Amino acid sequence: MREEKIVVTINEDGSLDLKSEGIKGEACIAEIEAVLSEDLSIESSKKTDEYYQKEVRNTKQKQEVKK
Repeated sequence: MREEKIVVTINEDGSLDLKSEGIKGEACIAEIEAVLSEDLSIESSKKTDEYYQKEVRNTKQKQEVKK
């Protein structure tokens, strides 16, 4: 399973850059918003290719056998 993480960079002017890695789709935005407190807001965002990829989930499909 791929590691999921959020990389936070604090710039010299005090602003933050946050980048998710291993989190696909809209889940990355939700995870970043969860890291931010209510006092912080997102001023701008840039979506990476990973944002547009669909998350693959392992699901078992139940098959019926008819006799």
